[in-house]
Amino acid sequence: MAEMRTEEEQIQAIKDWWKNNGTSLLIGVGAALAIVFGWQAWQNHQAEQRTKAANEFANLINAFSNQADETSGDTVEYVAKTLREDFADSAYAVYGNLILARQQLTADQPEAAIDSLKWALEKSGDNQALALVVRNRLARAQFAAEQYDAALATIDSAGEADSFNAIFSELKGDILLAQGDREGARAAYLAAREEAQQGRSGVLDLKLSDLGVGEDA
Repeated sequence: MAEMRTEEEQIQAIKDWWKNNGTSLLIGVGAALAIVFGWQAWQNHQAEQRTKAANEFANLINAFSNQADETSGDTVEYVAKTLREDFADSAYAVYGNLILARQQLTADQPEAAIDSLKWALEKSGDNQALALVVRNRLARAQFAAEQYDAALATIDSAGEADSFNAIFSELKGDILLAQGDREGARAAYLAAREEAQQGRSGVLDLKLSDLGVGEDA
């Protein structure tokens, strides 16, 4: 009987524990399951969004490549806008607007390209390599729009640009020359020649020659 009472006591103890703790235990298990399944659902949603963005970007590339189609320009603009509005945090949206800006520059719409590139630069985030590509194109679009001071500011705000240093210095020289600052252009071109990592540039040497600078300068 003593053993039976012990079993009965054990069962009663379990019942008492469950009465006191069962609800909180169920809540905890439910919360844990919700977190697990919620995380999985979020991951699945993210994967689905990436797939959709990739498909939209593929449509943009196909349209941009098919210049024979008279509607390709409209398609590029529409898809780039879709990426911008529906997938703003995706790299595909940044790349899509880079392509749109290229189309806009080709169509002699530098102001529109500037808007596209400013958005792309803002969305580049911590991706420094991508941000430098966007910044370079933005400065060139501003140069094409004769927004010289804005273009110089875009270049100067790049900071240490590594492999882009020579590119930015040469572009800065072009802008300064367009502003009539020949001495400033000369200094920028010389800096570009010094910073170049791929050897001498024939085009850059011609620009320096036009300013009366020889190869030994």
